[in-house]
Amino acid sequence: MSNYTLASLSERHQDQIAQQRTPFTLRMHRALSWLQRAEAAGTDDDVAFICLWIGFNAAYAQDDGRSLVTQSEQQRFRGFMATLCRLDTDKALSGLVWQVFPGPIRVLLDNPFVFQPFWDALNHPGPDGSSPTYWREDFDDARQRTHRALAAQDTERVLYEVFMRLYTLRNQLMHGGATWNSSVNRAQVRDGRSLLARMLPVMLGVMISNPASFQGRPFYPVVADS
Repeated sequence: MSNYTLASLSERHQDQIAQQRTPFTLRMHRALSWLQRAEAAGTDDDVAFICLWIGFNAAYAQDDGRSLVTQSEQQRFRGFMATLCRLDTDKALSGLVWQVFPGPIRVLLDNPFVFQPFWDALNHPGPDGSSPTYWREDFDDARQRTHRALAAQDTERVLYEVFMRLYTLRNQLMHGGATWNSSVNRAQVRDGRSLLARMLPVMLGVMISNPASFQGRPFYPVVADS
């Protein structure tokens, strides 16, 4: 696998800035700053995960001329993962999925607590006060779908499913749905951090190697103070 470290990525990023500052170099600057902060988080899995997710968001969120709300998060994830996998000629992402993290990925995908329909059902009980069980069918369908992708070694599909689960975890943390350093559901925060800490540098490396494919503007560009 290619050597995608913070130091090597920052060096390549500086080389690109020296040639020309672009919307892409701005997004990479932001993503790398959050990756650096995540690496400095020490044993704080919550802070590290949040910083890693912000770094991921800074990298993939691009303004293609449409409103931020016209595309669903699922659509953006799917398109981004497809582009990354197509450009990942070193198969570094595949190596992480199939060689480094196959166990944690299976555990994450089989965990209902990072499956959004589970929470939707829990938060919207039926007239008798009981939680709807429709989510179980959706969960079983998702498990079968991802197990087929795992069996076929479909890296793009597995990454999409993984990041949809991590997005639910992100929502729990960012919207106050979890206690800092809580002992409850600690495994998914820890595993989520580990996955993102290895996957984000590879994603940034693929992007830095193919800047022309990721030239969308950031949704929140730098605006000078008046």
